[in-house]
Amino acid sequence: MRRVVITGLGALTPIGETIDSFWDGLKNGKSGAGPITKFDTGKFKAKFACELKDYNALDHFDRKELRKYDPFSQYALVSTDQAVKDAALNFDEVDKTRVGVIWGSGNGGIQTFQDQMTEFCEGDGTPRFTPYFIPRILVDIASGILSIKYGLQGVNFCPVSACATSNTALIEAFNYIKWDKADLIISGGSEAAINQASMGGFASARALSTKNDAPESASMPFDVERDGFVMGEGAGSLIVEEYDHAIKRGAKIYAEIVGGGMAADAYHLTGTHPEGEGAVLGMREALREAGISPNDIDHINMHATSTPLGDRSELIAAKRVFGDDSNVTISATKSMTGHLLGAAGAIEAIACIKSLQEDFVPPTINTKNIEPDFVNLFDFPLGKGRSKVVNYAMSNTFGFGGHIASIVLKKYSGQNER
Repeated sequence: MRRVVITGLGALTPIGETIDSFWDGLKNGKSGAGPITKFDTGKFKAKFACELKDYNALDHFDRKELRKYDPFSQYALVSTDQAVKDAALNFDEVDKTRVGVIWGSGNGGIQTFQDQMTEFCEGDGTPRFTPYFIPRILVDIASGILSIKYGLQGVNFCPVSACATSNTALIEAFNYIKWDKADLIISGGSEAAINQASMGGFASARALSTKNDAPESASMPFDVERDGFVMGEGAGSLIVEEYDHAIKRGAKIYAEIVGGGMAADAYHLTGTHPEGEGAVLGMREALREAGISPNDIDHINMHATSTPLGDRSELIAAKRVFGDDSNVTISATKSMTGHLLGAAGAIEAIACIKSLQEDFVPPTINTKNIEPDFVNLFDFPLGKGRSKVVNYAMSNTFGFGGHIASIVLKKYSGQNER
C-alpha cells in the first residue's frame, strides 16, 4: 500500500491569513467573530460573522485578472500559493500528468450569482451578465483554475458534500495516491459565503446564532446555551503526496494520512441523526482503514458547529465509538474561526496536523457549561489549550444532506518509519 503524507500547508482564515498566524490564533483562543462589514445587516436576524480581516484582493491579483474570479476562487489561489511555496515545489521537476487537484467548495461562486442577479433584477430587464458569469459561479472552477495556473494534467475534480466537502476532498486525494493514480495532489477547500443570500438562508433554517450583542462569544460548541453557528470564510490548502515521491525530492513531511471514512445519516435534509448513526459509521471506517483502535486516538477536532441538535448527536456518536472511559481530548475550533462550510475540513485538518507536530491541543472557547450527559465523558480544554502528546488525530465534518467525512492523521517521526 502506498503511503500518503502532507508536505505543504496554506491557510486564509478569519483568525490568521497564514499558517503561522492561524495556528497562533488557535493556540491563544482568538475569536474571529465581529459585526459584518460586507453589507447592511439592519434587517437580518444574524448581524455578525467571522470575516477575513486583512484580505485585499488587489494585494494578490491585478484588476484584469480579478474579473475572472469569484472570491472563493481567489481564496483558493492565495492559500495554495502559500502551500506550494511551503512544500518547496518546482512543478517543472515532477511529472505533471501525475499531479492533480481535488478542491472543494460547498457554495462555489454564490457572491457572483447574487451580485449578477441583483443587477439584472434591478435593471430594465436587459441581460448584461459578465462573460465570466458562468465560470465564476461553477463550484468546480477553483480546481480548474489551480490546474491551469500550475500546468497540472493529473486527476482534477471538485467533490461537493456541503460542510463535509474539504474532508471529502482530502479523502479522495488520499485514495487517488493510494491507488497509484497520482503522486501528488493539491487538495483543500474554499468558501466565500458571507453575503445576504447565505446569511438570510441559513438564518431562515435556524442554523445561525443570533447573539448579536456579543458576537465574539456567540459560538459555544457543546454548551447548554448554544443557539447556532457563526458564518466564516476563507480557505485551507494541503499538498498531499506519496511518501517515496516526497522523500525523493527532499520534502519536509508534516504528517501522514492513514484513514478516511465516509458515510451518510440517511435521515434528514439539514439535521443530523439524533443517535449519530452516520458519524459512528464514518469514524469507525476511518479507524478501520488506519488499522488502529479508538484508544489510539489522542485528539479529535469535532465538527461541533454550535447547533443544539448537531453538537449533541456528535457527542452521542463519539460516546458510541470511544466508550465511557476514553482519554481522547476534544476541541471545537469553529468556536474561534466560525464555520467555513465547505472549507471547514481543510483548515481543521491543518489544525490537527499542527497538534501532531507540536503536541498541543487548541481550546474550545466561549463554552462554559457542557451538556451534563457528557461533561465527564471526554477531556474538554475550555478557554485555554493544553500540551498533550498527540500521535493520532481525527477530524470530523458533516454536511446538509447527511454527508459524513472523518479523517485520521498520524504523527510523522522520521524517514525510516514504516
